[in-house]
Amino acid sequence: MNGLPASPIPCVLLIEADDTLAQQMSLDLQEAGYQAVIAPNGAEGLLQAQSLQPALIVVDRSLGSESGLKVCSRLRERGIHAPVLLLMARDTVEDRIACLEVGADDYCLKPYQSEHFLQLLQIYLQPEVSTTEQLRFGDLLLDLATRRAFRNGRTIDLTMKEFELLKYLMENPREVLTREQILENVWGYDFMGESNVIEVYIRYLRLKIEQEGEKRLIQTVRGVGYVLRES
Repeated sequence: MNGLPASPIPCVLLIEADDTLAQQMSLDLQEAGYQAVIAPNGAEGLLQAQSLQPALIVVDRSLGSESGLKVCSRLRERGIHAPVLLLMARDTVEDRIACLEVGADDYCLKPYQSEHFLQLLQIYLQPEVSTTEQLRFGDLLLDLATRRAFRNGRTIDLTMKEFELLKYLMENPREVLTREQILENVWGYDFMGESNVIEVYIRYLRLKIEQEGEKRLIQTVRGVGYVLRES
């Protein structure tokens, strides 16, 4: 024995009204080495989220009479910053926009597939590496430890995918990055088919990092992709 404390088992909160699905997901999580807690409705989910401080939260968009989107919004309003994955039945641009607007980090499609779900979880529950590294471009700063951006004295909270996208752009300043490069490096896991998911995320990233009077930093190169530059 080396006397080091054991690493805590990550807790995953499942806000899921379908008991059969919740039990299956809970079993898969436990077999994969996670602690699973089930909340059958949004109210219970909010209470559990505040008391347990889970490492990750899964919210079904359809919670019977409730909206999983509203539950996600309430989680963020209460200052809960854990990654949130939405379980969704459809994968359209409108659905992705709704996911972003309520502060969710990502989504997992139904019907539930345990292998894909657990792969997605691993991305968000990787052990955090202690780092003081920061990326800077002009007046924009990205802190890799806190996954937050800073511009002109204000703090910008980012979802996990927004952080990864901005990080990739800031690691390659003034270099035109194709949509294919961005998809491979930011959405590299099991990405299927053509999608304008990048455009959706670029739009919301711009809304966060650009306020009135501030220079546009993420430029569109029509027919090619995007580039981080000041003009």
